[in-house]
Amino acid sequence: MVKIASTFGRSGTHDFVLLRASAVIMAAYLIFMVCWFLSTPAVTYEVWVGLYSNLAMKVFTLLTLTGLLIHGWIGIWQVLTDYVKCSRLRGVIQYIFVVALVVYWFTGLFVLWGV
Repeated sequence: MVKIASTFGRSGTHDFVLLRASAVIMAAYLIFMVCWFLSTPAVTYEVWVGLYSNLAMKVFTLLTLTGLLIHGWIGIWQVLTDYVKCSRLRGVIQYIFVVALVVYWFTGLFVLWGV
């Protein structure tokens, strides 16, 4: 069996489930943040730090960042395999996107746990 190293999941079904699960997590985070902004009369630095100093919010944000990483990784792989036929160019573009996604994740991790 040939394994494709550039995919995140093990199969098409696994990728499908990962995409849907990460989309649900990101949607829940978006809904929470919109509700939080609507219910908070004045968003100041102290209020913002107070929100992100809560352990549950840190875990929820890290879970969302992980969902974004998975969603972006699988999504860019699917788009590139459909539209970029040159394997070298596809590999370079995918490498750039994956490095950017990992940098975003680690930046979020360091910023989040630095609060």
